[in-house]
Amino acid sequence: MDLVPVLEEPLKKVLGPATAKVMAEHLGLHTVGDLLHHYPRRYEERGQLTHLADLPLDEHATVVAQVADARLLTFASPKAPRGKGQRLEVTITDGSGQLKLVFFGNGVHKPHKELLPGTRALFAGKVSVFNRRLQLAHPAYELLRGDAESETVDTWAGALIPLYPATAKLESWKIAKAVQTVLPSAQEAVDPLPDPLRSGRGLVSLPEALLKIHRPHTKADIDDARSRLKWDEAFVLQVALARRRHADAQLPAVARKPKKDGLLSAFDAKLPFTLTEGQQKVSKEIFDDLATDHPMHRLLQGEVGSGKTMVALRAMLAVVDAGGQAAMLAPTEVLAQQHHRSVTEMMGELAEGGMLGGAEDSTKVVLLTGSMGTAARRQALLDLVTGEAGLVIGTHALIEDKVQFHDLGLVVVDEQHRFGVEQRDALRGKGKQPPHLLVMTATPIPRTVAMTVFGDLETSVLDQLPAGRSPIASHVVPAADKPHFLSRAWERVREEVSNGHQAYVVCPRIGDEDDDPKKSRKKPSPEDEAEKRPPLAVLDVAEQLAKGPLQGLGVEVLHGRMPPDDKDAVMRRFAAGQTQVLVATTVIEVGVNVPNATAMVIMDADRFGVSQLHQLRGRVGRGSAAGLCLLVTEMPEASPARRRLMSVAATLDGFELSRIDLEQRREGDVLGQAQSGARTSLRMLAVIEDEEIIAEAREEATAVVTADPDLEHLPGLRTALQALLDEEREQYLEKG
Repeated sequence: MDLVPVLEEPLKKVLGPATAKVMAEHLGLHTVGDLLHHYPRRYEERGQLTHLADLPLDEHATVVAQVADARLLTFASPKAPRGKGQRLEVTITDGSGQLKLVFFGNGVHKPHKELLPGTRALFAGKVSVFNRRLQLAHPAYELLRGDAESETVDTWAGALIPLYPATAKLESWKIAKAVQTVLPSAQEAVDPLPDPLRSGRGLVSLPEALLKIHRPHTKADIDDARSRLKWDEAFVLQVALARRRHADAQLPAVARKPKKDGLLSAFDAKLPFTLTEGQQKVSKEIFDDLATDHPMHRLLQGEVGSGKTMVALRAMLAVVDAGGQAAMLAPTEVLAQQHHRSVTEMMGELAEGGMLGGAEDSTKVVLLTGSMGTAARRQALLDLVTGEAGLVIGTHALIEDKVQFHDLGLVVVDEQHRFGVEQRDALRGKGKQPPHLLVMTATPIPRTVAMTVFGDLETSVLDQLPAGRSPIASHVVPAADKPHFLSRAWERVREEVSNGHQAYVVCPRIGDEDDDPKKSRKKPSPEDEAEKRPPLAVLDVAEQLAKGPLQGLGVEVLHGRMPPDDKDAVMRRFAAGQTQVLVATTVIEVGVNVPNATAMVIMDADRFGVSQLHQLRGRVGRGSAAGLCLLVTEMPEASPARRRLMSVAATLDGFELSRIDLEQRREGDVLGQAQSGARTSLRMLAVIEDEEIIAEAREEATAVVTADPDLEHLPGLRTALQALLDEEREQYLEKG
């Protein structure tokens, strides 16, 4: 008999359609296996009551407590027969504090009989405030009886009560009862861990782990189960990535070794500065990869301004030296044009291949974007197919069918997270053999996240800033609490401009969009007010600044919906110092390099993510003068959004910020939940805390896949892999 389908059994067959529907809609649980992997959030000990003082307001909470007092009150009510209404007030205690429960109308009779002083029960409901005191109105409850015949004792076997992630429609103990029903199926769970690995690390079997996580008798049971289930998640995921790396290593590629005294040597000789130690070390890693006959797959991550573009350009020149072509894929036209300008400036006469005045070892550097004129586009395509152009920089226009290369040897992808899954692959498919691949990101990624998300890539890190970069001071401007701080911010911008510098003002939206017709009809509370209003817009803010606090200064706007020629013209004027203040969307987030820009004001800064704020801030302080970044927000002082902004202002260390960002977001979208639409597979594993497990799992996975790439001798692991990687997620992992 095939045992796997037991865990694939639909819940509606086992629990009935009504419960199964709620589980599917509200918790995303569809099968017996899904429910067994819906782990308790925490556990209560029978002898130790919850701290009622710690209850979160307006959240659905489950507490274990004892009834201290119960009173049935009558009051005048026009709705009740004979004008008398009834209200039951029950006070529960946990020894450290008290909480009031209230029941009204017909809902008082059952609790009046059952909730007698001394009774212990689980109570679940939404925590609210009445007369300045916390209360639960009409909570659901489950009595905890001590007699052996009680069904509750079966449901809550053992001394520890599991409390599950629940919803208003399905309380924790109902989930516990459902788990109790399917728990026998856990015995038939196929173990994905190879026996030597499991026994070598002293891990319990999967059936035992599932039993101990749902029905622990001791805290040691929970620890055993967690250790085991974390290993499952880390190992199965790392096997998926190791198989990807193994498959890539089997592909053939042309080794690209730079020739002596070629284009790269000529370029290095004319550099006005020496490369940092970090740049030299990373370049060596890349050149070693390029010299092998299977494709390089490397992630180059570096702080904003750490000189990644220089490292990538040298790799591209090495490939041209070796007779190939190199393509750089940028996420926006503004960035592609910016890269093209800076590359041709850095190369000088070396970028004038085939032209009068071009150096002997020169090549052509072409730009290819969707909005180019027909003649320029035709010439660029011709230069690529003949091999005249060794370097091409472009947007996703590079991916179109018409674009053909003479011999594509290296693909550099800038800001990987901006590209869809298929785009990177489409460009790689344009080589006669798979080209080498270098992925760059300025979003610092903690080591274990890199292993988890970019696990099919080898990682290089540039964490040293080149000489000449200036420090950036960052401050939060609380516009609602202290309006005079905002006035001072605009004064600071004027001061920077009067010193001969320039400034950016960044807004979350453009301002020419239709307002959302589905506006909430509910009146927002004062705390919600800042969040509920539409985000500030470039067009509105630019107009207000030009007429108000920045009157008399040259203010221009830049956003993604402008015609490409207009965008390029605005950027050129700003780069040349003709415009003093650029009001823009996040189109300036990556790659834009204007060393004379020293100040940045980010409006509605709470609407941006931590990494995005860090990226934006990296646009200032790129020259010899110090940078200033002002984070403007209307969020109240105690709000999480404000705390997040304080974190950004407190450190310039991108890796530290990425840890903070991840801890705040949790691991929900580490596997690209947003991109893949699938539920996160990390339920037990915390990528920051479980660094050791992930690193060890990666080693073990690499060894297993090297020995048995198709996992022929590990059917349990194959099954777990199929469950983890539905087709959609596998594609996401495969293509990064």
